[in-house]
Amino acid sequence: MDSITVESKPSPAKLDVMGVEDWPVWAKEVSVFPWTYDEAETCYILEGEAMVTPDGGTPVVLKRGDLVRFDEGLACTWDIRVPVKKHYKLG
Repeated sequence: MDSITVESKPSPAKLDVMGVEDWPVWAKEVSVFPWTYDEAETCYILEGEAMVTPDGGTPVVLKRGDLVRFDEGLACTWDIRVPVKKHYKLG
């Protein structure tokens, strides 16, 4: 489907059931870079702010407290405006 789905401020219970605290952490400084998802990714933004623009699509702003799903095959550009730290899970 090549899309980005955002759920702002999911409940702590939902995050606990998903096991988010046990996922690896990824952090990145202010930067702009292209990215293609070889597999689906779910992530939870711990810190920062970024605008992710799917190729030919509408920009999506991600910020602290967002639970985000990137579809497999999504090609996009990340524009990190405030350094980002996130938990993530592939597949």
